[in-house]
Amino acid sequence: MASELVFTVDGSQATPAESVTLADAGLRERDDLQEWVVAHPQILGPGVMVITLEFDRWWSGSGTRERDRLDVLGLGTDGRLVVAELKRDRAPDTVEMQAIKYAAMASRFTEESLVDQLSRFRTRQGLPADEDTVRELLATHVGGELDAELLKRPRIVLVAGAFPPVVTATAVWLTDMGLDVALQRVQAYRTLGGEIVITVSQLFPVPDVEELMVSPLRAKARADDAGRRRAREKSTVAKLVDSAMIPDGTTLRLRPVDVDPDLARQVEEWVSGDPRRGRATWSNRRSDPIEWEYAGRRGLPTPITQAVLLAAAGVESSVGGAAWWILPDGRTLSEIAGTVTVRGGFDWSMLHTIMAAIPAGRWTTYGDLAALVGTAAQPVGTHIGHCADCPDAQRVLGADGRVSESFAWTDPDDHRDPLAVLRAEGVRLDRRVADRSQQMSLTELEELTEPG
Repeated sequence: MASELVFTVDGSQATPAESVTLADAGLRERDDLQEWVVAHPQILGPGVMVITLEFDRWWSGSGTRERDRLDVLGLGTDGRLVVAELKRDRAPDTVEMQAIKYAAMASRFTEESLVDQLSRFRTRQGLPADEDTVRELLATHVGGELDAELLKRPRIVLVAGAFPPVVTATAVWLTDMGLDVALQRVQAYRTLGGEIVITVSQLFPVPDVEELMVSPLRAKARADDAGRRRAREKSTVAKLVDSAMIPDGTTLRLRPVDVDPDLARQVEEWVSGDPRRGRATWSNRRSDPIEWEYAGRRGLPTPITQAVLLAAAGVESSVGGAAWWILPDGRTLSEIAGTVTVRGGFDWSMLHTIMAAIPAGRWTTYGDLAALVGTAAQPVGTHIGHCADCPDAQRVLGADGRVSESFAWTDPDDHRDPLAVLRAEGVRLDRRVADRSQQMSLTELEELTEPG
């Protein structure tokens, strides 16, 4: 039984539409539902880019080909993968277990494999698919470089006509355990005139009370994600400022991207009431490079963009602000940052500053350091392993809280056990795994980069 009512309206007369299954409406999963997602990826949530469909190129650790087929793989503007399972009508009782398996396998995706799959998908769609174009699309979508740690934590979206209680209960429990699971309900209606109407609504988490349902584990994950977004944006801004590619005083124009179409229209209508609301001025300053003309407020692109959303629609939303602001030549801040090449190689000075400030008894990961300095975890690990200016390398661990198997002191005569050094500094270890409560959050690491 549908929990919503749909009417066709002719003046003061409202005629109820008849609820029907998608099968009764003659619609199919692969030919119809899947194509709707490609044309309107917001069905999976705001800001989702479709990477590929029906992915089945899984390989086990032993080299055996796995035959499972993932319906849709997407990428959010937050840099996390979106694993989506589509069911035409009522979802089977085990659909969430199937999705969890796909999420586990998708967590092995790297930037290179995403580039490869998006290129293949765009080729099938008849769109430009060369490597440079695809890499720029990905960088623009996430507002900077992809974070390997975020790719390991896909979101799960289940789309179906109805969900059995056991699936809903499992989604609630998984959410309490810190995973991101969403249930999107697709319903079909037949009007009196025989026209088929489709509605899509988020069944779980309930949108109006979602913030009240966040568990401590999920709240920490969200805080870490927000910290990574801030770090990526600071990296983007640093590239632009250091390269001086945008002259001081350049006028920027606002263009909503990667949000629900209704929200984008609200923003556009609000901006049309006063053009100053959609204009800002660029200055080559790391901490506050843009000034919003309407409010005279300075800041980074994302906080300014969030202020626009709040003023225009009363919405607090996570957006990639660098992709919203456009230069006179039509390029976004993200697109320009993607073309910047650091002279003389990568600048590791921020990494050195952070590592020198991490106190004894605390630790961090290669991935979090990479997010802050604007690169990936592997180059950070390689640099630390050969850098005499990187102090206390034992305080940088893998994402699993363990000392890297390839760890070595830069001094070849240093034969200390890094675990023993960590214990002596006060880090608690259980079976060689560091205590998570002693890991520095991204916010704490960011504070180490602030002057004073």
